[in-house]
Amino acid sequence: MSQPSNSSELYSRSDIRSDSDSKMTGSEWVMCYLGLGSNLVNELGSPVEHLQQAIEGLREHEGIKDIRVSSFYASAPMGPQDQPDFVNAVVGFETKLIPFELLTLCHQLEQHAKRARLRHWGERSLDVDILLYGQQKIAEPQLTIPHAGLTERNFVLLPLRELASEIFIAGKPISAYPSSEDWTGLKLLVDNRPAECPNHSCVNTFARED
Repeated sequence: MSQPSNSSELYSRSDIRSDSDSKMTGSEWVMCYLGLGSNLVNELGSPVEHLQQAIEGLREHEGIKDIRVSSFYASAPMGPQDQPDFVNAVVGFETKLIPFELLTLCHQLEQHAKRARLRHWGERSLDVDILLYGQQKIAEPQLTIPHAGLTERNFVLLPLRELASEIFIAGKPISAYPSSEDWTGLKLLVDNRPAECPNHSCVNTFARED
């Protein structure tokens, strides 16, 4: 596998922008949370590297500030079980991007990781989802906020609770949702590697995306 490209090459400010190439239209900084996930290796890197590169892309964007990143977690796949485990994390930050500009940025991060949609809930090199955008509620064909299924998915709620233990979702504290403390199918990664693999050997057990 070739070494992943330098993040500055992947995510230049001129490259990551809204489809209209317009300036940021939001006037206020809004707190947002994104969910990141990957379980495929390709020429750009491993699942852990895909997440790290996406985070660097967010850090370099002029419409984003004060980024915080959760620990990385290994999680059993939610969809078809004949696929590798995922690596998941949550990223929190403030942004002036409006929701659909942020959605475009998420799609661009996925494209830079050469995401291929092989099947529903299937393997992917990178998945970037908007979990929360301030207190806004959006129900559009292309975008639902809070993210659909957010309160039922422990691989999202556990890292989100790590970053924002007092946050409210749909009028309830995150601690009120059982999945926010359910470790079923999850393993915390130490230094972004499985804790039970001191030689880092199991990092290479993820599938390769041809």
